[in-house]
Amino acid sequence: MRRPAPAGKKGGKQRDQARSGLGRASGNADSRSAFSVRVGLVGATGYTGMELARLLAAHPFMSLTRATSRREEGRSLADLHPFLRGTAVGELPISAPDPEDLARACDLVFLAVPHGAAMPLAADLLRRGLRVLDLSADFRLRDRAVYERWYAMEHTEPGLLTEAVYGLPELHGAELAGARLTANPGCYPTGAILGLFPTLKNSIAGDTPPIIDAKSGVSGAGREAKVGSLFGEVSDNFKAYSLSTHRHTPEIEQELSRIAGRPVTVSFSPHLLPVNRGILSTIYVDLKRPNMPLRDIRTLYVEAYADHAFVRLLPEGALPDLRSVRGSMYCDIGLVKDERNGRLIIVTCIDNMCRGASGQAIAGANLMCGLPPAAGLGLIPLAP
Repeated sequence: MRRPAPAGKKGGKQRDQARSGLGRASGNADSRSAFSVRVGLVGATGYTGMELARLLAAHPFMSLTRATSRREEGRSLADLHPFLRGTAVGELPISAPDPEDLARACDLVFLAVPHGAAMPLAADLLRRGLRVLDLSADFRLRDRAVYERWYAMEHTEPGLLTEAVYGLPELHGAELAGARLTANPGCYPTGAILGLFPTLKNSIAGDTPPIIDAKSGVSGAGREAKVGSLFGEVSDNFKAYSLSTHRHTPEIEQELSRIAGRPVTVSFSPHLLPVNRGILSTIYVDLKRPNMPLRDIRTLYVEAYADHAFVRLLPEGALPDLRSVRGSMYCDIGLVKDERNGRLIIVTCIDNMCRGASGQAIAGANLMCGLPPAAGLGLIPLAP
């Protein structure tokens, strides 16, 4: 599979966007390109905001011009996140979220805010002509009733649900190009959907609901202080949670049903790992043809992801592990065929912070702005 293409120099599409006002000449001293999309970050204090700031600090075509937080107003990003010291992004002062100010200073805004908070803010920013990428769940579910049932709150902007593009670049890259509003996928759904996509696209999965047995690092629970996330609770421990009630369940089922062209339900079982980052999902699929050779199944995966460098199908016999994707945009996939029962076992690994949240958001924003999807994301995994 091909490696991510370099962002390259400013081309015709970028010039067109610069003329339209989407991209502008950058005043950022760290910029490596004269063309720059001015972006804002609403919600700079949480883990997703932290990861967005890290990635945007080195983005060749995007300049972070606003970072907001009511609680931390007046401090710099480097005060809040010391790893940003010495970068232009780290010097950026944190301001209170103000839609009018964001409209003046930005072309696109990332919303790294809690569920429910993104709805009114996204609508306001869209009315002001900005593009919006929401990292919450407020626009992931296309059915208002489904959202209100699983998130136990009223959806106040139902008219935007059908406009929002689900931001999984491998599946919806064409829709993301030029989109006004993107709903960034959840972390668990990213690994599950990418793992199952070739089986449903090619109709080799049987009608039995797939079983998704997923394990996440603690950062997936967010940065707020919670008893269940304390070191003493997580270290030297491993547990399941939210069985049959996790809010990512309808998101997974919605997207799998769109792929299959029929209703698809799943059995989704999340677990909490005593690690900071990463999600490993083991997925069990009953095959429509139990005697289908593994080599033929692997061929379908190779074809499905041939043009998508951030999905890596591992060699036969190899299985993914968390440290091989840590800090990167990769989704590693391993396949095993259980010949005794005709079941396909799919193992996927992603970094929940990068591929499962902020890195994927930047890939979506790249596509929204006509940039190469891999721009700013050519990250080699951290090891050990």
